[in-house]
Amino acid sequence: MPTHVIGVDSSTQATKVVVVDPDDGSVVREARRAHPEGTEVDPRSWWTALCDALTEVGTDDVGAIAVAGQQHGMVLCDGRGEPVRDALLWNDTRSADAGRDLVDELGGPSAWADAVGTVPVASITATKLRWTSRAEPDTAARARAVMLPHDWLTWRLRGGARAGAEPATDRGDASGTGYWSPHTGDYRPDLLELAFGRALDVPRVAAPGESVGRGHEHGPVPGAVVAPGTGDNMGAALAIGTGPGELIVSIGTSGTVFVAADRPTADPSGLVAGFADARGGFLPLVCTLNAARVLGVGATLLGVDPAGFDELALAAEPGAGGLVLVPYLEGERTPDRPDATGTVAGLTNANGTRENLARAVVEGMLCGLAAGVEALADVGIEGSKVLLIGGGSRSRAVSAIAPAVFGLDVEVLAPAEYVALGAARQAAWALTGVEPEWRIARDAVVEATDADRQAAHHVREAYAKIVG
Repeated sequence: MPTHVIGVDSSTQATKVVVVDPDDGSVVREARRAHPEGTEVDPRSWWTALCDALTEVGTDDVGAIAVAGQQHGMVLCDGRGEPVRDALLWNDTRSADAGRDLVDELGGPSAWADAVGTVPVASITATKLRWTSRAEPDTAARARAVMLPHDWLTWRLRGGARAGAEPATDRGDASGTGYWSPHTGDYRPDLLELAFGRALDVPRVAAPGESVGRGHEHGPVPGAVVAPGTGDNMGAALAIGTGPGELIVSIGTSGTVFVAADRPTADPSGLVAGFADARGGFLPLVCTLNAARVLGVGATLLGVDPAGFDELALAAEPGAGGLVLVPYLEGERTPDRPDATGTVAGLTNANGTRENLARAVVEGMLCGLAAGVEALADVGIEGSKVLLIGGGSRSRAVSAIAPAVFGLDVEVLAPAEYVALGAARQAAWALTGVEPEWRIARDAVVEATDADRQAAHHVREAYAKIVG
């Protein structure tokens, strides 16, 4: 008799699998497998990592599984569902010019925001389709379908083409393609054809909590109920659950600011992506390319380990004596500056200390995310508290400095694989027909003082002057 469910986080860097007790959401087993580095990756390496991790945790007692995956990645397939090229990931910026062309061809940013809630930038799947159709016409000619990373893995769990499985996705991940509308709940085939030049098969969009099939008898989870899966940010939001005014800030490979909402958004500035969520609502989101790895670069430059870096940053005063770091180390998505590089500004004899540089690194990374909080406010979504998650949130300096950058109370959530837990929650939902009421532990609250709010104003003002 199945007694557990599995949630999978197939992220940029690794596959993470958690086996969960569906009664209370507790993790009973887990495994991890690394992914190849780079911004284009053979999707079959994700499948190998997933199968290996599932073998490690064991699946004999598992009744359901769901995969949450990195958003936007383009898995372009032939008629048998085999990839015709390596997948282009969300952080591959080669399609930036294609994004600008698509914006112009539809009539500008407002036209896209009204159509699908999102203005295309290099991360969005539609721009990757356009780039492939122009740069690799022979490859494009072989393509018959397009899926997202989590779609393809979910389809493979069900046996893929050999089992006659119909590809399926969910509204959350579909909303990040640039050719599915959260406003109407439908695909926009006209926009897909605008991007690629012709029609492609796309996965069916399943309802929240729906079962899309069962694990193939010769696969890694034979007979298990397979849920639709979702995007990584949607998975994290599903795991955490939020109250009014609670903004989730995730500091991982990318940095994201998002919030559950009961209405769709349309931001013609392109700063806020108007996504759907995995529960039937909406998930307006701001994403930066540069987050936790900025801290690693800072530690390397200063020749210290993460703990030593935290000590240096906490020894400096708010504002780092006027030293400002703009952390566009790999270009940037928000704002849309794919060719930008990092900048250190305001350096003087007086402020040129290791402590100030460490503080400027932390403040600069957080300022990029605080700009996301401001962008959400501009579309009518005000935050009163930040819930901090992701690997970067475990930095003592980040959690301590965050209130003096956001100007809000900051609640640090206990370390957990939130994306995988959200997928497990969806798996349990598909298995039982009822969304679980698990509770996520809250770790610590750092309240923003009046001094923090004043510091936040000055820090963000100095950052904004450099960013322009």
